[in-house]
Amino acid sequence: MNCSELLRMAPSILTEGAVIERLRRNSAFQLDPAVLNTALLRSAQGRAALGSLYREYLDVGAQYGLPMMVFTPTWRANPERLAMAGMGAVRQVSTDAFTFLDGIRNEYGSYAEKVPIGGLLGCRGDAYRAGDALAELEATVFHHEQAGALAETGVDFLFAATLPALTEAVGIARAMAHTGKPYSVSFIVRRSGRLLDGTPLADAMRTIDRAVVPPPVFYMINCVHPAVFEEAMGADEGLRAGFAGRLAGLQANTSARSPEELDGLMDLDQEDPAFFADRMMHARQRFGLRILGGCCGTDARHIAGVAARMAAMKRSEDESN
Repeated sequence: MNCSELLRMAPSILTEGAVIERLRRNSAFQLDPAVLNTALLRSAQGRAALGSLYREYLDVGAQYGLPMMVFTPTWRANPERLAMAGMGAVRQVSTDAFTFLDGIRNEYGSYAEKVPIGGLLGCRGDAYRAGDALAELEATVFHHEQAGALAETGVDFLFAATLPALTEAVGIARAMAHTGKPYSVSFIVRRSGRLLDGTPLADAMRTIDRAVVPPPVFYMINCVHPAVFEEAMGADEGLRAGFAGRLAGLQANTSARSPEELDGLMDLDQEDPAFFADRMMHARQRFGLRILGGCCGTDARHIAGVAARMAAMKRSEDESN
């Protein structure tokens, strides 16, 4: 699946909803503190739990006939953290993660052709703490091995998500670009339109586009509420004018709380799926988003709400043409 071609041809693309957050709140599991859901690949029970979540989301995509991006359970599976968890070589873990998800994708027959798999990477430290971020060169070196390992598995593209700071984002982009695979970068932003390290979002995208060859196929925002995203976009006129089409998607939380408020929150801050879907569609129409999905607090009901509205809009557009 060529994600660049998909982005050009498909006006509406879904992503999965929350995976790690839902597993974290499942009393049957205690996620590994180093690698989180990656460790579930080691047991039949863990793989079954992971598989059930992916199938919930893919069932939604198949029901509405919309392309859906899904991501390997490897957000924390870099060599350093794998060693902490006693899980072995990054190449083997990356292969296992892709093979697992590819097997689920193949259960969906012809719909599988609409399901690109992204090899998922994350920052080295706490995604909610910009001060933990690596410098550019450090980040390139640190993320090189995992990016290369994921690229060799057969993933359709690479995806670095929940990035709080520009320096590490540039480095991880360089590591992904070096593999030759298409790739995407996704940031956390504040209402001010800035990353958690204070960098204006427009400056962050402009810097990566100029510094990394090839640049990302597209950018996304994740782990913020749709209202926070809209406020962030509205804070910078140049952002909207200069990056139309480059900022392609949003994987949103159901909570409008700040990262500091969400970090370690014991009770899930969740909102009605219909309200969430309406807010997502408003952001889509206002800012020309092509890719919509969920992050913390979402489940299949939220993704289904978005999918139903996307499908209805597509039918209306087809009828008007």
